[in-house]
Amino acid sequence: MITEEGHTAHLTEEFASEEALQILDFYAQVYEELLAVPIVKGRKTENEKFPGAYYTTTIETFIPANGRGLQAATSHCLGQTFAKIYDITVEDPTPKTEGDCPKPRLYVWQNSWGLSIRSLGAMMMIHGDDKGAVIPPRVSETQVALIPVGVTAKSTPEEKQGLLNQIQSIGTTLKDANIRVEVDIRDHQSPGWKFNEYELMGVPLRVEFGPKDAAKGIVTTVRRDTGVKGTLEISNVAASVAQLLEEIQCDMYSRAKAAYDSHRIEVTDWDAVIPTLNDKSILLIPHCLDGDCADAIKKETADMCKTAAEVDPRAPSMGAKSLCIPFKQKPIPAGTKCLRPSCGKEARQWLLCGRSY
Repeated sequence: MITEEGHTAHLTEEFASEEALQILDFYAQVYEELLAVPIVKGRKTENEKFPGAYYTTTIETFIPANGRGLQAATSHCLGQTFAKIYDITVEDPTPKTEGDCPKPRLYVWQNSWGLSIRSLGAMMMIHGDDKGAVIPPRVSETQVALIPVGVTAKSTPEEKQGLLNQIQSIGTTLKDANIRVEVDIRDHQSPGWKFNEYELMGVPLRVEFGPKDAAKGIVTTVRRDTGVKGTLEISNVAASVAQLLEEIQCDMYSRAKAAYDSHRIEVTDWDAVIPTLNDKSILLIPHCLDGDCADAIKKETADMCKTAAEVDPRAPSMGAKSLCIPFKQKPIPAGTKCLRPSCGKEARQWLLCGRSY
């Protein structure tokens, strides 16, 4: 997948707004339910919206390794700006009676939305580790790597063939249950080499089967996300593997969400902005929602970072960029001012901001 993009035209603002939010929900489902990546849904500030758009909605995620936000996908309501520039109109569908004058044509309301390959980049950065990729089961091309073990130089040809027959049978059982399994019976690579290869590829579950497992009527499992080993009964292997894959999917999302939640910090003291950024977190700040003020926060915090860099050259130099105005908001106490000291305006909502890609 390189990119997914759509452009639509609607009769009314209501219809356009309904679809813009519907598409945003679809994108949120792709991230959360398939890629196991948590997001925050919101609206861009005026200065961060798509140029010429009526408004821009967005989903924002978070990369724990460096504390940066990432715009995951956007859905824009373009309004009638481009329709008026390019004279994109539609006949008024309101019924008319005999003798009525011809009705004027109506400018359409347009939308534009897109999801790009950065979704895969977000998934890799959030779930990957020093061993390689960690792919959520629902989107992994191979969900299970089934590998024979325990075959030695002392194994007779009959013992080896019997083990391979059993492992092929287990593989067939899993495939019949719509589990995407790779039965790896290559004899020119050692089990350890195969383990490393599938870890690098991020295959969610490794299933090992050897003579000792056969004697006990079990298979040995190793989760890619945690490295935890376990065993499953062969008699119920398909249902048990399916359940374990779903558990891996849910656990990957839960861990990523916990990291995002714990690094999304409410900041009501301007002096705490830079320390919070340097703690690899993003900020929720009370804000006036003025686009120019949000831009000023980015510049002023970047200047503060440059000052800090004079003391410690290793300090990050990036300031806090406006990410979105989250849809889910908690009340701001009456009388709260915008966090930026030189603004002085009344805070209207919480603004999500931070270092970002």
